[in-house]
Amino acid sequence: MLPFENNKRVNPTGSSNAELPLAEPGMYQLDITLKRGHNLAARDRRGTSDPYVKFKIGGKEVFRSKTIHKNLNPVWEEKTSIMIEHLREQLYIKVFDYDFGLQDDFMGSAFLDLGSLEQNRSTEVTLSLKDPHYADQDLGTILLSVLLTPKEQQREGTMLMRKSWKRSSKFQTQSIRLSDLHRKAQLWRGIVSVTLIEGRELKAMDPNGLSDPYVKFRLGHQKYKSKIMPKTLNPQWREQFDLHLYEERGGIIDITVWDKDAGKKDDFIGRCQVDLSTLSKEQTHKLELPLEEGEGFLVLLVTLTASAAVSIADLPINALEDLKEQEEILKRYSLVRMFHNMKDVGFLQVKVIKAEGLMAADVTGKSDPFCVVELNNDRLLTHTVYKNLNPEWNKIFTFNIKDIHSVLEVTVYDEDRDRSADFLGKVAIPLLSIQNGEQKAYVLKNKQLTGPTKGVIYLEIDVIFNAVKASFRTLMPREQKYIEEENRISKQLLLRNFMRMKRCVMVLVNAAYYINSCFDWDSPPRSLAAFVLFLFVTWNFELYMIPLTLLLLLVWNYFLIISGKDNRQRDTVVEDMLEDEEEEDDRDDKDSEKKGFMNKLYAIQEVCVSVQNILDEVASFGERIKNTFNWTVPFLSWLAIVALCVFTVILYFTPLRYIVLVWGINKFTKKLRSPYAIDNNEVLDFLSRVPSDVQLVQYQELKHDPTHSPSKRKKNNPG
Repeated sequence: MLPFENNKRVNPTGSSNAELPLAEPGMYQLDITLKRGHNLAARDRRGTSDPYVKFKIGGKEVFRSKTIHKNLNPVWEEKTSIMIEHLREQLYIKVFDYDFGLQDDFMGSAFLDLGSLEQNRSTEVTLSLKDPHYADQDLGTILLSVLLTPKEQQREGTMLMRKSWKRSSKFQTQSIRLSDLHRKAQLWRGIVSVTLIEGRELKAMDPNGLSDPYVKFRLGHQKYKSKIMPKTLNPQWREQFDLHLYEERGGIIDITVWDKDAGKKDDFIGRCQVDLSTLSKEQTHKLELPLEEGEGFLVLLVTLTASAAVSIADLPINALEDLKEQEEILKRYSLVRMFHNMKDVGFLQVKVIKAEGLMAADVTGKSDPFCVVELNNDRLLTHTVYKNLNPEWNKIFTFNIKDIHSVLEVTVYDEDRDRSADFLGKVAIPLLSIQNGEQKAYVLKNKQLTGPTKGVIYLEIDVIFNAVKASFRTLMPREQKYIEEENRISKQLLLRNFMRMKRCVMVLVNAAYYINSCFDWDSPPRSLAAFVLFLFVTWNFELYMIPLTLLLLLVWNYFLIISGKDNRQRDTVVEDMLEDEEEEDDRDDKDSEKKGFMNKLYAIQEVCVSVQNILDEVASFGERIKNTFNWTVPFLSWLAIVALCVFTVILYFTPLRYIVLVWGINKFTKKLRSPYAIDNNEVLDFLSRVPSDVQLVQYQELKHDPTHSPSKRKKNNPG
């Protein structure tokens, strides 16, 4: 999700863009201290608010403050530095009331005219907050301290960079809004690894004297929500996740604990904070945090580590073309270092070269495209190329790979100054399907990744990874994305998941009918063969035959595939359902803009979404088992063969009582050996890496046909 919002530009000071002096473009550093607010608007039922502040320039969010809870006169004292390209830009200040789980309430906005600031001098500014719909309403004031400093050196560098983008054939200069300093601002300086262990003596919020607690974490724009632990005051979560640390001095993690209530607003249990600036790096800290405005404690493990190898560079700078650096990368992921730093699985380099034939999103018949490159929770952006349907970015992004089964997502948006960025197209590329060093034209898809939209994007991707580390990582819990679209009721989605589950169940039903037909001697030769096989297997059965049977099934399908008798069929049923679902989503988007009736049916929606998700999980489970044996992802099928071989040998040579004894001892002593270990099931973790039929359709690469143009052209928001 991009941090853009739909709002009209307002200027409470009365000056318009036309009245501003035409300052010569250059680089300026704007140092802002957000001091405090005074007499802010009350947005909560108890006559208070939980205010936070956003700064926006050119329609893009450049800063977000921490949230001050239950205070109409908040004191922030937060500092930030912003690079300004020219003084015609205005600093847009917006204040919101934070509402967990709901849309945050607007508390007012103001503009700061940068052209009126005196340079090289610190100035205190008091801004009156206004609502553009109710101009006479007094919403309080915000006090800032600002210092505007010209940066000639950065200015020269930007102009040189612009000149380097001139095309010899067209002799035109593309406008580059993202300077080197902007690019550094989006690179994280470290990783915060958080393990949520447990809660103790939490406050009872339900009539039965218990609660259904879950925890919400927030660090800047990054959010994470834990699973819900039903009916307990001493929950055991055992969840681990990573957040990016963007500030060298650290940051503050806001933590809130809630009680889940079906059909109504969740109850607030308490809150606490973790000040990362007080924690030493490269060390695990056990924290027992008392909950404010509530009862009980949270127990966390927090580790601060140095930044992973994430970077952005211009195209001539290529890590894999530098022989010394390439040798170092290959050495880092060689088999010799297979047990060194198990979390560092591999290295990914993405060259975002250009796009062609993009959709025209502006009324001028052009677009202002920029590109977002995502790998799990790692997210980087290119600069914007203005008024161009065939942009050239020529940027190189590098990422550390933590899971070789991750999917690289590249999304193209159209930048709009005053509202949300418009969606232009997207591709999703599983890392295991990438062919190194090959420049390919990927056809852009729609939001649901089910069909083509207008345009292609040219990428060159290289993946280097350690197969042993990747195999071990496959048996560990998958990293959760903390920026995900919330589920909503969809008739087509409900029908799709029902049909998927029905197909999985029908496989079992048909197998039962087949076995029953053998008992009924519908086909005497088949029944006779089945009877002889039953006697033979029953008389000679050993436990090792179970993994051996699965192993033979994998091998049989492998030889069918390599001999050209591929029994895998393209799932056109799922594709058709996904296309119908996309059309319904478009109708739902239009309906939701006209009327918000879904809020009135909150309880029904929650039940329907739960049913939707359960159907999806059951269907996906069956499809993933099928796709494992169908060799959909060869790496996983080979890994399954190795595991089944090992299990077969162990079960053949080891008595069952010894295996059960080892399993029981491990289970009983696990908590004693590692009190904060995260529970996991290796089989389920393995299956979570196998794509379902829906994901196979989404990851399928479309063929580029220059003469073909999709009949349906839509202007989508990234939502």
